[in-house]
Amino acid sequence: MAIIITDECINCGACEPECPNTAIYEGADDWRYRDGTKLRGKIVLPNGETVDADAAQKPVSDDIYYIVPSKCTECKGFHEEPQCAAVCPVDCCVPDENHVESEETLLNRQAFLHNE
Repeated sequence: MAIIITDECINCGACEPECPNTAIYEGADDWRYRDGTKLRGKIVLPNGETVDADAAQKPVSDDIYYIVPSKCTECKGFHEEPQCAAVCPVDCCVPDENHVESEETLLNRQAFLHNE
């Protein structure tokens, strides 16, 4: 399950530098698969979709910090717990019920993002 930032976010930015996958972005900022990963150029995502890792993607939120679900691993392979949730002063980094995934899936994503 990915982590989501709720609308209680105060835009403090404490979470962003803690993410080992660079999956957290400031509201309205474009994101890229290559940010904080070893992915470059044309890649095939685990779901079979082909994308350009260097291409800017549309923001998930325009107003508050957001987490890209396809880059979130809940810090599996790096830490015991999601670091965004650990540092959030208002506890708005919570499990995303719309992106429930197994530990195996999260670890496979971590390997895909960092070992290609």
